[in-house]
Amino acid sequence: MNRRYPRPGNINANNLLLTDYGPEPFVINIDQATKQNNYYRTALWTGEYLQLTLMSLPVGGDIGLEMHPDVDQFLRIEQGQGLVMMGDSDDNLYYRRNVADDFVIIIPAGTWHNLVNTGNRPLKLYSIYAPPEHPWGTVHRTKEEAMEAE
Repeated sequence: MNRRYPRPGNINANNLLLTDYGPEPFVINIDQATKQNNYYRTALWTGEYLQLTLMSLPVGGDIGLEMHPDVDQFLRIEQGQGLVMMGDSDDNLYYRRNVADDFVIIIPAGTWHNLVNTGNRPLKLYSIYAPPEHPWGTVHRTKEEAMEAE
């Protein structure tokens, strides 16, 4: 079988095509893609067991308090700074850490969490969900749009 895989080819040297490439094999400069994304959430790769999304939080913005009962989550900060809070209930976020460029956040399934942008520029990060949390091709331009969709 001769399969043709989509390529995350450059539109130009500084502008990658940000679309959902899953579930095909995929390679991309994740730092460049994450910093280029200006939407609250963009699904970049969705497979059966894993999903990669890009996120951009405006100054003072946050992901929003949430909990995924059956999904582990990995976050990596590529630009900016924030405060991550986690806990065993929505009113007991006892785990708090300041985060910035190159920090990783691991959120076990069933853990309440939020991430707030405490810096003076957009907080750029990517998130890996296992298994996927959002439908293939998800794009939410704003947090409000994401909340309406859920």
